[in-house]
Amino acid sequence: MGLKFVRSHRVQILVLLTLSWWVLQRCGSASSADQKRADRAVGERFLNLHDSAGYVGKEVCGSCHADIYASFMQTGMGRSFGPADVMHSRANWNGQHIVYDSLNDLHYLPFQMDSGLYLREFRLQAGDTVHNRVERISYVVGSGQHTNSHLISIGGYLYQMPVTYYTQKGYWDLPPGFERGNNARFGRAILSECISCHNAYPEQIQGSEHKYARIPSGIDCERCHGPGRLHVEGIRNGSLVDTASGPDYRIVNPRRLPVSLQMSICQRCHLQGNAVLKPGKDFSSFRPGMHLDEVISVFLPRYEGEEEHFTMASHPDRLMQSTCYKRAQGTLSCISCHNPHKSVETTPAGHYRAACQSCHAGQDDCVLPLKDRKAQNNDCVSCHMQKTGTSDIPHVSITDHKIRVYRDHGRASTLAKGRFVGLASINEPKPDALTRAKAWLQQYERFDPQPAFLDSAGFWLKKMNPAQDSLSWLTTTIHLTFLRHDRSGAVRLATRHGNWLGRLDAWSAYRLGELLLEEGNIELSQSYLSVAVMLMPFHLDFRLKLALAELNSGDVQKCRARLEDLLREQPTYVPAMTNLGYLSLRAGDDRKAEYWYRKALALEPDNQSARMNFIGLLLYRKQTNEALAALELFLIKFPGHPQAYELRRSIKSAS
Repeated sequence: MGLKFVRSHRVQILVLLTLSWWVLQRCGSASSADQKRADRAVGERFLNLHDSAGYVGKEVCGSCHADIYASFMQTGMGRSFGPADVMHSRANWNGQHIVYDSLNDLHYLPFQMDSGLYLREFRLQAGDTVHNRVERISYVVGSGQHTNSHLISIGGYLYQMPVTYYTQKGYWDLPPGFERGNNARFGRAILSECISCHNAYPEQIQGSEHKYARIPSGIDCERCHGPGRLHVEGIRNGSLVDTASGPDYRIVNPRRLPVSLQMSICQRCHLQGNAVLKPGKDFSSFRPGMHLDEVISVFLPRYEGEEEHFTMASHPDRLMQSTCYKRAQGTLSCISCHNPHKSVETTPAGHYRAACQSCHAGQDDCVLPLKDRKAQNNDCVSCHMQKTGTSDIPHVSITDHKIRVYRDHGRASTLAKGRFVGLASINEPKPDALTRAKAWLQQYERFDPQPAFLDSAGFWLKKMNPAQDSLSWLTTTIHLTFLRHDRSGAVRLATRHGNWLGRLDAWSAYRLGELLLEEGNIELSQSYLSVAVMLMPFHLDFRLKLALAELNSGDVQKCRARLEDLLREQPTYVPAMTNLGYLSLRAGDDRKAEYWYRKALALEPDNQSARMNFIGLLLYRKQTNEALAALELFLIKFPGHPQAYELRRSIKSAS
């Protein structure tokens, strides 16, 4: 993928913006806006949309709805998350299933010991083990219909582990996104965006991004029905509603909602992509009965000739591209075919065939000869919603929800992306300029760092009126400045808008603080980094950056204390160890420095800072030959590292 700059840079950007404008504007009208308002009015009748309505947990629901609860717990949603034990896993834990990351030269062995599940990471050199790390798995995520992935909690901070079991192939491998040299090992943070779709809402520590006080097990009833406290309290108080004659407005029944609101419920998690939050919203703000674009706008990249390019969680997007969906004119939704209380694994094929025939009443609608229909067991889905792979998850096969006639009546082809043409807003017909600017920034930062994406973000920022929405304009401009690594721009923003310091969010304060630190404006940098840490005290990188600013200001003791506090908070945080080693060596305590460097390298053997600092320790001890040998190994692992090359040249010229 990527933009081909065959013309001038300016012309190419204009082409990109024109294409994205077409993709973004291809739907939406006055009549659809009126219908949307009418649909939302139906949703507003439900009392549990309001912030005051509390959650009770699926177990409380199950105390009255026992049969539905038991059935739901066998679905993919009910089995989406659980503690790490063999009961919650469909993986094969017997035998030696070793995953080898050849690009990083790391082996992984998942294994069971007593009642626990573990992962061993190791490296071999000439037959000897030169690195060995064993961690106990905390949680299994995924129902096992397609995959089981694995998480570790360290002091409440939640991270993904570097192995996934691909159920359909019975195969252990690296997780999606860890391939092609991108192995995050034990460091990919599980943020609220991720866990809010793979599980019921956890109790997140305020001021953190991925530290949790309590994590429930499995997606619960309230994700589709809304908070249940009003409903439960009413029932317990004897206030019963005859739902045969009308809705109980204390709890959402999705079937009582218009199709647009039904689709929003499913889209919340089955439409994953570039999710842009609306100002003041977070990933727990959506409640059934709302339109999803009140909280989140989801963007997906579009490519030329992308008929078969889609992601694992793109079912609503694919369905909405179907002629069936368009012709249904607001009568077809996900629950037209799916019963969320029943597992797809136990639902007979006849159920889905009947759903098709509710519109296509007779088999005369099928143009295939009878013998061909019989070859497919007369099954509409196997012909018109074929199974195929996805563009983001390896080793899986899913049902493509774009209902269509396949030209060759064969399997859907493998996925090949053409030229990128723009970002499509899937659930919001006409996003505003702020939302579009954020979408381009996130596409660059999270998915594909194409420079033209930042130009597109800047284009939409210029469409905003800073006087009307000063804070949103400023924070988004700070984000763009940060991604452009524009240090002088950061100085200008801090100078012109310094009176906004107390109103910035943590990330905006951090981004300005980091750029100012690199620019050498230490005092101003500390002001912004202090705000970031105050607002988000459990963001480890924010605290680290403030410690480095304090070191640059000459306050070594405050820096050391902050680093030690970081390790009390998160005992495996390697950057704190590496910097404590540096402070120890700076103070002349080479033994303490060695302790911190070895501790860091035992956790992250390829941490460049720790390895270079260890080489510095060898030079401090005048172990020149050992330092030179370590440098040669370092340059084999990291060819082209400028500081390492310069250090090697300096050592050789001095000898």
